[in-house]
Order: sequence, then C-alpha cells, then structure tokens
Amino acid sequence: MPSHEPFHGCPAFLSFFLDNWVRRLIHDPEKILAGLVERGQTVIDIGCGPGVFTIPMAEMVGEGGKVIAADYQEQMLERVRKKAESKGLLSRIVLHKTEIDRIGVKDKADFALAFYMVHEVPDRERFFGELRTILKSGGKLLVVEPVMHVSHGDYEMTVDTALKAGFRAVGDVNVRFSRAMLFKNQ
Repeated sequence: MPSHEPFHGCPAFLSFFLDNWVRRLIHDPEKILAGLVERGQTVIDIGCGPGVFTIPMAEMVGEGGKVIAADYQEQMLERVRKKAESKGLLSRIVLHKTEIDRIGVKDKADFALAFYMVHEVPDRERFFGELRTILKSGGKLLVVEPVMHVSHGDYEMTVDTALKAGFRAVGDVNVRFSRAMLFKNQ
C-alpha cells in the first residue's frame, strides 16, 4: 500500500523497553484482557513485538486455543518463539510475519489486540478493512494507543477510521497512560 509516511516501528534491539517488569506492572496483560480472551479461542496479537501480551494470551486460551503472534520483524517473532518455548506454550502460538502494509492472516479470529501500534500503520483504512475480514462476525478488537505519543485528535481519527470500516464501538477501556477502545465486528 503506497504511503507518504515512513513506517517507524520499534526496532527489535530496543525490545527490552517493551518487555520488562515495570511495563508488566503498568500494563498487566491478564487485567487488560480479562473477559476478552477466553479458553479455546483463536486470538491475534498484531504487532506483537517481543510477546508482552502474546505469552499471557497463550496461557488464557488454554490448550484448545491458538494465539497468532503477528509482527513484521523476524527478530521480534524469534523473541516470542524463545519465550514461548521456555514456558512450554509454543504449541499454542503461530508465529506470523506480516508485511508492513498487510497483516496477511488467513485464520478467522475471535479477538484481536492492537496495542500501541496503530499509529505506526501507514494505511489505517486498509488495516481496519483487513481486520474486518480476519475477525469472525461478533469478534472483538481492542485498540490501545499511548496517550503521550498519540494526540486526542489522532486517536479520534483512528476510531473514526475503524467505524467507517464497519466496526461498532463497544466502549472506552481504561488502560493506564493510554487511549483505548473496544470494537465489535458486525
């Protein structure tokens, strides 16, 4: 997808800033995802980075569920693989390398998480349109953006883009230092 804006994702060599005990204290995955990720589901962690949310999601879906860890950086996916392997969770996780302009997941999912990454997407219309085809009817999408990096106006544009793509806003979600909205695929 052509874009005039360059893509600025967090480089893999800085992943320790994304995954450490302070971050997990501020953004507790189990607390944020409670009631959204359930046993037996197929869920997607879009822009999974080093797996801050991927690993807890794998625990939450249980043996009958599946987490698709999607990232465009092979090094991030390798970090997820190593963590999942060390915790005995690799059988529940599918590592999926995206393209910068396309998620490319073929499986249908019950839930998708886009945590601190939508502001990095070059074409949000295409992104939300593709997510509509990936999520099952009634599937949920949680979009979380950093309040210190994404202005209220930019966040509102992201929400509007999701609504125009056909998502229904379920409501704001309280996530520390963030702007967050839960959507439902119609």
